[in-house]
Amino acid sequence: MSTEIDWTGNLADQLDWHWNHQLRPRLAGLTDDEYFWEPVAGCWSVRPAGASGTSHAGGAGGYVVEFAHPAPDPAPVTTIAWRLAHVIVGVFAMRNASHFGAPATDYDSFGYAGDAATALAQLDEQYARWMAGVRALTPAQLAEPCGPAEGPYGELPMAALVLHIHREAIHHGAEIALLRDLYRARLAG
Repeated sequence: MSTEIDWTGNLADQLDWHWNHQLRPRLAGLTDDEYFWEPVAGCWSVRPAGASGTSHAGGAGGYVVEFAHPAPDPAPVTTIAWRLAHVIVGVFAMRNASHFGAPATDYDSFGYAGDAATALAQLDEQYARWMAGVRALTPAQLAEPCGPAEGPYGELPMAALVLHIHREAIHHGAEIALLRDLYRARLAG
């Protein structure tokens, strides 16, 4: 019996199982109305360029994502569009650029989706890049520091970043699923 642990495979499978059996199936059929639905007044969202009411709206193209610097405490409730934008850009795309050779991007330079189908296509693309990158990591690379792209966490091993990104995707995915449940319940009740 081998005592070798396939750290790369186990880390990749952690998110991949959740993605394929829970999160991605829960996103099927997402409508534009759900994507932009604001469950309370004052939500942060993805909005047409020029329509944001926040102190900072980042994006390249026809849509921007809303922020404020410094962020208010408590932060506003966010829409599915905002949460997807965060997962696409802040969770996956920026890390894909920093660690797996994808094009550089950030919240200010990304072209945000003006509809649910485009956002889901962006999510699928960034997720696939992330998973290909994670699956290609060797045990030695998992042990190496993340590097300067991760700011004060740059000295942590790459495995710690992989775990963090997976937690982010799982918890924001659960938030999106809850917003879909609330949207549906609103229509039924």
